[in-house]
Amino acid sequence: MAIIDTKTPSMTDQQTYLDEIPNDVEMSLFDHLEELRKRIFYGLIAVVIGIIGCFIFVKPLVQWLQFPAQDVKFLQLAPGEFFFVSIKVAGYSGFLISSPFILYQILQFILPGLTRRERRLLGLVVLGSSVLFLVGLAFAYWALIPATLQFFINYGADIVAQSWSIDRYFEFILLLMFSTGLAFQIPIIQLILGFLGVVSSKQMLKGWRIIVLSSVILGAVLTPSTDPLTQSLLATAVLGLYFGGVVILKLTGN
Repeated sequence: MAIIDTKTPSMTDQQTYLDEIPNDVEMSLFDHLEELRKRIFYGLIAVVIGIIGCFIFVKPLVQWLQFPAQDVKFLQLAPGEFFFVSIKVAGYSGFLISSPFILYQILQFILPGLTRRERRLLGLVVLGSSVLFLVGLAFAYWALIPATLQFFINYGADIVAQSWSIDRYFEFILLLMFSTGLAFQIPIIQLILGFLGVVSSKQMLKGWRIIVLSSVILGAVLTPSTDPLTQSLLATAVLGLYFGGVVILKLTGN
């Protein structure tokens, strides 16, 4: 009696289903450009609304960002310095708040051209990237910034009074928070490279010596200060994220 293989067609059908583009619609170049213009316009409107909203409540935001500095006295060293600091804080915060809507507009533009398989991968990438960016911001606020500021305060406590320029302080912490959020995207880059077959988890693990050196360099480049404590903390976090990405790729068989 012949044995009929019923698994192969279903697996083939599943692969075909995943490689299909749902609701595939032909669009001209003009239509694509018009769609892109509309998405960019919506994104800019969201950023402007976010910045205006954050500027209205900028004083509580400034106080929240001042909290890691504890008892340090902040000075306004030039006329209007705090006003421009407020605009800067509102700009960063407004962009951060509006980023989910901007991301939604980007997805609405590129999704029509993606297969079901690519949409699943994109969904995981977007979700993971967003979570890791927020974790990076939290890590910078609760770990990097307090440790760095405490180092600076203790280092000169017996010699100089702790009175800082409010503009320089916010420039320091905002850059540190956003650069840390970007550094936390390393596992996402690893997953993309692994799923695309560019690099395997085994190859990533082989180059661990280069990664250790690169993490130290990355910690020095991304941190706006020159103190070794901040650079070491960020480099350690980068290493942990990298090897975490390797483990995830290993578990997924890539």
